[in-house]
Amino acid sequence: MLIRKMAVSGLLMFVYSSCGAQDLSLLAGGMRASGIPDTSYAWELDYRQGLNENLAFTLSWLNEGHVLHHHRDGQSAQIWARTNLLDRHLSLAAGVGPYFYYDTTGAGAGYMDKHGWGTISSLAATYYTKSGWIYEARANRVIASTSINTTSMLFGIGYQLEPPLGTESSASTPPQTEKPTTNQVTFFLGQTIVNSFASQHDTARAIEFRHGVSPHFEWSASWLNEGDARLIRRDGVIAQAWLVHGFFDNRFTLGAGLGPYFSIDRYRAPQPGEASNITVSAIVTATAAIRLSPHAYLRTSWNRIASTYNRDTDVILMGLGYSF
Repeated sequence: MLIRKMAVSGLLMFVYSSCGAQDLSLLAGGMRASGIPDTSYAWELDYRQGLNENLAFTLSWLNEGHVLHHHRDGQSAQIWARTNLLDRHLSLAAGVGPYFYYDTTGAGAGYMDKHGWGTISSLAATYYTKSGWIYEARANRVIASTSINTTSMLFGIGYQLEPPLGTESSASTPPQTEKPTTNQVTFFLGQTIVNSFASQHDTARAIEFRHGVSPHFEWSASWLNEGDARLIRRDGVIAQAWLVHGFFDNRFTLGAGLGPYFSIDRYRAPQPGEASNITVSAIVTATAAIRLSPHAYLRTSWNRIASTYNRDTDVILMGLGYSF
């Protein structure tokens, strides 16, 4: 199961990297779950790449809020059909694709972290301004056979990181040929949040070494200490492969990373038949970096750790890096 998660996520990341993100948007609104007399908030972080005049591709992280017995979010990849109106200022689009979810559900007096697949279908209206800012309204429908079905209505704002396809600006934009990162060491500080109904948390710390292999590919090795969040007291080492894209002459970089997390949790006793108390989890990370000077970087990373023993966590980090 862990290998399949990593392989599929890697495929999605490959598509993202080979296209390059054109728009970055943040949307928020409300969500209703079918069959549950409850509503909640929802928000979505979205990358969009125009493939041609009438097709686009997105990668998104959708948080569906908290309803009775379910705290769910997940990642999706969608292909969109669209039409452009008002001299290409207004885009109307319909999208569909797979949705991998992380659902914290009730289990007696405790909880379980369930992972699974569903489908997401969306309708969107997006208005593009001449200044590069965009405004969007979106409706999502998530169908998951082993979890809840939801409908969310979202509104948000975004920015065009690259010129729209087919414009004079896009024709004059050279392809990315320089690596955003050569070698970089970053010291992080942040917070660990356990994916439980109580959301226990504590301070997290990390050190990362990152090496740029090509303009769109990097690898990293890290040590992460998730602190003592009552349900976990976990630390370990991480190896990740990254697909990245630089913008504005590589002064701003976005990336997605994937890999294994080898950790020891002091609050987890070895199970019968286990040779050691080392566990292997999957870690998926979204990162953004701003170059402050030729050698100094400010980097933030949002890590989702998918465990095999109901101890999923979000680890949100910010740090300073030195490039050499």
